[in-house]
Amino acid sequence: MKRIPSALPGVVVIEPAVHGDARGFFMETYRESELAAMGIADRFVQDNHSRSSRGVIRGMHFQAGDHPQAKLIRCARGSILDVTVDLRRGSPTFGKWEAWTLDDERGLQLYCPVGFAHGFQVLSGTADVVYRCSDYYAPDDERSIAFDDPAIGIDWADIPPVVSDRDRAAPRLAEIADALPFAWEA
Repeated sequence: MKRIPSALPGVVVIEPAVHGDARGFFMETYRESELAAMGIADRFVQDNHSRSSRGVIRGMHFQAGDHPQAKLIRCARGSILDVTVDLRRGSPTFGKWEAWTLDDERGLQLYCPVGFAHGFQVLSGTADVVYRCSDYYAPDDERSIAFDDPAIGIDWADIPPVVSDRDRAAPRLAEIADALPFAWEA
């Protein structure tokens, strides 16, 4: 596994070694010791799997309160534009975003630490997204910000977006910024 530099401090992009031949491929997608060497010390307690069709945007989500979550995300089938937004008050990159293409060929994974919102848009016909979480899903701690907040300005792919009513009604970052529990630690 190799760490790829990210513009947002704390976000880690991981490139696995993919071993392929005429039969297919093999890649190791999780090794605790390798992640620890990259600065990822979270204990992951829950795995999730979603399937979505082209254009679907899921996000921008995060958990706050008693159950904040870090996530380790990969696209097991298809291709997605995976996006993180820094929500840590006082951070030099607060409100900034970064996007990576995750797909089933290169196998990149993205580590989204606590203090970031996460979302993705499906670029392929269908995509299966698999992610590990550092805490259990807690509906009372689930939060979101608007995927189309103009102050953040995420450059989504030029595909007609398919968005849930819940995500379409999410507040803008400025509306919740003062209540965010995440603080920058240099």
